[in-house]
Amino acid sequence: MHAAFLGKLMIELRVFSFHSDEIMHQDIIPLYAADIQDQLKKQFAYLSGGRGGDGCPVITFPDYPAFSEIPEKEFQNVLTYLTSIPSLRDAGIGFILVIDRRQDKWTSVKASILRIAASFPGNLQLVLVLRPTGFFHRALSDIAFKFNKDEFKMKVPIIMLGSVSELQGYIDKTQLTEDLGGTLDYCHNRWLSRRTAIEGFAQKVKQTAQILQSFGTELAETELPNDVQSTSSLLATHTEKKDKMKEDIRLAVKQGGDIRESITKPVTENPEYKLNQDQLDNQTTVERLLAQLHETETAFDEFWIKHQQKLEQCLRLRNFEQNFREVKAALDIVSERLSTFTDVGNSCSHVEHILKDLANFEEKSRETVAKARMLASEGDAFIQSNHYAVDSIIPKCSELHHLCDAFTTETERRRNLLNKSLELHGLLEKALKWCDEGIYLLASQPVDKCQSQDGAESALQEIEKFLDTGAGNKIKELNKIYREYAHILNEDLKEHVQKVFQKQESMEEMFQKRQVSLKKLAAKQTRPVQPVAPRPEAFVKSPCTSPGLQREYISNSESSALRRVNCRRGKSEMTELHQSRGGSTMDDEENLAVLRQHVMNELIETERAYVEELLCVLEGYAAEMDNPLMAHLISPELQNKKDILFGNMEEIYHFHNRIFLRELENYVEFPELVGRCFLDQMEDFQIYEKYCQNKPRSESLWRQFSDSVFFQECQRKLDHKLSLDSYLLKPVQRITKYQLLLKEMLKYSKNCEGAEDLQEALTSILGILKAVNDSMHQIAITGYDGNLNELGKLLMQGSFNVWTDHKKGHSKVKDLARFKPMQRHLFLHEKAVLFCKKREENGEGYEKAPSYSYKHSLNMAAVGITENVKGDAKKFEIWYNAREEVYIIQAPTPEVKATWVNEIRKVLTSQLQACREASQHRTLEQTQSLPLPASSCTSPSRNHIRNTKKMEERKADLTSLEGYGTAVAPKYPEKGKGWGKTSHSLDASEENDGWSSAEDPLNSSDAEEEGGGGGGEMKLTPGKYTVVTDYEKGVSEEFTVKSGELVQLIREGEDGLWYVKNLSTGKEGWIPANNLLMLIGNSKSAQSLSSSESGTASSALSTSSSCSDSCNASSTSFSDIKG
Repeated sequence: MHAAFLGKLMIELRVFSFHSDEIMHQDIIPLYAADIQDQLKKQFAYLSGGRGGDGCPVITFPDYPAFSEIPEKEFQNVLTYLTSIPSLRDAGIGFILVIDRRQDKWTSVKASILRIAASFPGNLQLVLVLRPTGFFHRALSDIAFKFNKDEFKMKVPIIMLGSVSELQGYIDKTQLTEDLGGTLDYCHNRWLSRRTAIEGFAQKVKQTAQILQSFGTELAETELPNDVQSTSSLLATHTEKKDKMKEDIRLAVKQGGDIRESITKPVTENPEYKLNQDQLDNQTTVERLLAQLHETETAFDEFWIKHQQKLEQCLRLRNFEQNFREVKAALDIVSERLSTFTDVGNSCSHVEHILKDLANFEEKSRETVAKARMLASEGDAFIQSNHYAVDSIIPKCSELHHLCDAFTTETERRRNLLNKSLELHGLLEKALKWCDEGIYLLASQPVDKCQSQDGAESALQEIEKFLDTGAGNKIKELNKIYREYAHILNEDLKEHVQKVFQKQESMEEMFQKRQVSLKKLAAKQTRPVQPVAPRPEAFVKSPCTSPGLQREYISNSESSALRRVNCRRGKSEMTELHQSRGGSTMDDEENLAVLRQHVMNELIETERAYVEELLCVLEGYAAEMDNPLMAHLISPELQNKKDILFGNMEEIYHFHNRIFLRELENYVEFPELVGRCFLDQMEDFQIYEKYCQNKPRSESLWRQFSDSVFFQECQRKLDHKLSLDSYLLKPVQRITKYQLLLKEMLKYSKNCEGAEDLQEALTSILGILKAVNDSMHQIAITGYDGNLNELGKLLMQGSFNVWTDHKKGHSKVKDLARFKPMQRHLFLHEKAVLFCKKREENGEGYEKAPSYSYKHSLNMAAVGITENVKGDAKKFEIWYNAREEVYIIQAPTPEVKATWVNEIRKVLTSQLQACREASQHRTLEQTQSLPLPASSCTSPSRNHIRNTKKMEERKADLTSLEGYGTAVAPKYPEKGKGWGKTSHSLDASEENDGWSSAEDPLNSSDAEEEGGGGGGEMKLTPGKYTVVTDYEKGVSEEFTVKSGELVQLIREGEDGLWYVKNLSTGKEGWIPANNLLMLIGNSKSAQSLSSSESGTASSALSTSSSCSDSCNASSTSFSDIKG
């Protein structure tokens, strides 16, 4: 149809062009009045519009004195133009020439006639010559014309006229202009102007026709684009060109109308006025051009309407295709998201949460589905309107209808499954609740009242009344449940159903047994039994040995085995005790079991709620921060701050949802063993430390943007009563909740197999809380140039009063330091202790937390301690580099002091042990060639292996020393000089300042503990001792010691032998223990020597930073440990 319209338009345009060319019908190159306007203005010839008797056009040659001077080219152009004006029919009849030479000479007349005869381009009908009026020239013209007639070479008669009246005999007066005595209204300027306008109009019409033809061809040949932007641009371009064409046509029509009006103006002004033939021809020409222009415009409009319709259809199609792609992608996304709703839930609250999520998802997806259906309807409308691309639209509409219907159907199916799951979980929870109520009923029935007949009957009635409620609560047929809910029963849910049913059966069995017992009591009066109140708190003692007392000395497997044996023995003994007490203790155990189950239920239910709350925050807030549809609600300062606001909450959620909750559910029937669940996952709980460390930044960010429209909108969608900050606090609240639940569980499980694991889990959780708390303080340290992580694990932190007493300080400074304490916050790491100044901060929330300005630190490799300071039980000393720097620390309480001292002991002991182990390893390698005693011991390594456990036991004795360290040096110092500074060990104090735990270290409590008491037998322990008598009877004859020499007891071997090193000579060998006791007598280990015994020793010990260096030395195993 488009092609048909184009063909019709082309025909119209060709006709249009033909009629415009018909105005000027020269065979070769047409002339236009505008081209020869100056030549026409000379008026040496003109076409007045008059006609002869037979309609021949009249061309007048007026009297023109300079006729002979007209250039030939101009003469030819004017005659050619004038003869082209009349219609072809009139021009074919022939022209009548009127040559007015009344004022001229005969010679000029002759020349004019000859020139006209030679140059006239058209057919001639008649030539009328008005001869000169002078007598002489008139007579001459008559004679000359007769004799020279043949010279004019014209095929038409030439008539010489003497007057205007004679002319009127050939041409009617009305066809002659006024200068020839006629009445014809002729104005040459007006004629020239009109001819120029008509020809300009004709040219305009022709150009319009050509432009229309070119534009029509362009439109027809344009290929339709494949995208919306190009199609829209093409439609706009074509519309713009069309509007321009319409404007050109409008201007052309106006121009033609103005010309026609100017032609008919005389008639309009004077109805009696008669237009001459030329005027009538001009009017006809203009009207014909106008009519043709109108027809062409109509044809073009029809063509344009079709073309525009096709372009608009193409644009709508491209929009449809683009929208189809977008909607299809959106439908694919929501369908994929819908496919993730496979979880049928693990509880009623969980299923309700999933249903809520599904409803929210359906609400969010409703807009996408509505768009898809609307787009499909739009496509159907295209099909109904006979769109040119119907074959492409139909499949897309079908696909959209199918996707929408499939999504709706699948959503409904998922909802039905979840409703079924909710129904099943409702049955299960109702059954579980019924079981718990039943167990609680059994546990709450007073034992003393059941001893009487009335009491037993009353208890029976309670049980029967409760069992009657089971009809609407318990699961009746397991197979029926399987059949009815087969389409939602996965392995986990099926297992849950089985567990609930088993619990129900177990509970009913318990009821049956209780009924049997009560019926016996109701049938036979029994002797009353001393009533015992079922107090779970009183039921804490077990006849079995506490496993915790043996954990230090047996392996894990041995411990577990022993625990099981002890518990079985305990249960056996308890059974006998229960029987002896008339069954009251059995009821106590039932009560404890119920209480444990309640704690377990609370643990699991709160865990599920916690997981759901985390998921709600992550989906309702965190995920929405990445939602493009919500981006306009997020201020620029809040963008890309999700990690700061939520920290590692997602990591916490995945741990609890995927691991911890599922593990907890495995212990639902064994609540007393849940401690093992915590211990197995204890390492994963470290993620809370990262969350808590980020909490100050999170709270600061929340305070800046708490009024954000984004958070308000998220809260509205989630229907939360509390704002986001309440939910960001949930992880902190949860990690502190576990220790409370574990305490409750331990309270009711003290005689159960899992009690030890519960205690260990509680300790571990409290340790994590302490580590979290400590880390919160650690991150507040400012001014420390190094990396705090390189200092090792943070062990303790707290605020103390600190006095300093440095050897190198000014005396006044020392005196002031003794009386004016500094407020310092100490951070004890594995490798250093940091001294900081606490600065309180103003602000809200975490911004109120203090910061700690770093002052200085002490390397633990060069630190020593003195546990007790005279006069204050809360004070202890930390000294550095041979007491060059002494810090007197006053704790808030004696308990805090004891905790810190014990922790520092552990650090120093671990350093000492590390050095010893490294040294012993080298010693074992060196002693492969040593002479051995004649015992079964073949190598020191065997003794080392055999006595490892003893050395570990003695480690506790070492840590009870008043002051201790692991100072190792390659060489024993000369007497009275102390340790070299380069070793970083502590010099003995040059003066006994009294910073030890007592004035006489030998009488200190620590020394007494080391020695086993004041008057008891001395117990040999590894260490350094001063020899009090000579010895030359070693197992090896080369090994001898003399009085005053310093020896080191390295390790105890078999048969009462000790491997000893003479630190003065460097020799080593085996000495019997009895001989050693005589050699060292009452000499104390160098670890507890007084200043009077060692000359330079103090009661405090240090660890040396050169420990690792000396451990690598091959010459010695240990250097002297200064006391």
